[in-house]
Amino acid sequence: MQPLNLIFAGTPDFAAVHLQALLDSPHRVIAVYSQPDRPAGRGKKLLASPVKQLALEHGIPVYQPQSLRDASAQAELAALEADAMVVVAYGLILPQAVLDTPRLGCVNVHASLLPRWRGAAPIQRAIEAGDAESGVAIMQMEAGLDTGPVLVERRCAIAPGDTGGNLHDKLAQLGGPALLDALAQLADDTAEPRAQDEAGANYAGKISKDEARIDWQRPAAELERQIRAFNPFPVCWTSYQDKKGPQRLRIHGAQVEHGGRDDAPGTLLAADDEGLLVACGSGALRLKSLQLPGKKALPAAEILKGYRALFAPGTRLGQ
Repeated sequence: MQPLNLIFAGTPDFAAVHLQALLDSPHRVIAVYSQPDRPAGRGKKLLASPVKQLALEHGIPVYQPQSLRDASAQAELAALEADAMVVVAYGLILPQAVLDTPRLGCVNVHASLLPRWRGAAPIQRAIEAGDAESGVAIMQMEAGLDTGPVLVERRCAIAPGDTGGNLHDKLAQLGGPALLDALAQLADDTAEPRAQDEAGANYAGKISKDEARIDWQRPAAELERQIRAFNPFPVCWTSYQDKKGPQRLRIHGAQVEHGGRDDAPGTLLAADDEGLLVACGSGALRLKSLQLPGKKALPAAEILKGYRALFAPGTRLGQ
């Protein structure tokens, strides 16, 4: 295989794992594109993305245009004369002029079994929907949103306890070797791209913080999947009352309990060392790991030691 000169475009940790895989390979990363630095933390200081930090550690030039629709930004990219561009969770749309620039085109690492979940949040949406498996797809990019033909696919099971966080980590580890396989195929002209079946396409919309509020009218099984999917971000929550008024209780872990009681959804059925048992639209949910405002996440049993009066059976959550 002839090593390729590559442009890498990505921003978060998931992308940085793939950049590292390329740095450990025979290929040459000649430039990195990443989102502009963003304010972060209490001081709102500008913070470089994980991809930018890794690139700078290896002395790779970093480009951070606000857009790639600008003619000067496109000319700057074309001047790099890359064989291919690898895009992983970059966050900017690549116009057709950019897609057409590298000799072998642009390839994308997408964290789902395309076309199952196209869009911004495939990992979370797969867990939320109750999918039995997920995976990564290495796709030849075209103008549509995640519609391009698939070069390489790798699958993994979604375990019953998987959260958005640990499924993210599993897929990141699958993605690097899959990307290197796809690049080898492109370099050797042996790639056999597979067109996506439009009938199986779903859109994995970006997750809003508003979605994280628990609706106790829903079945317990759906809520348990939502709690896992939204961990570690944005983390599901419900409200409870203390002397200051409504407060937010974040839920980091829960399990489904099947019962036949007819209590109103959101009613606390029990509060003990096993957790807070809450009535749902069908079944009940036992909240196991919780976080009070300004505190760290703790087992429910630990929280009850100091706040048992707030969570007495019969109390309604989410009011």
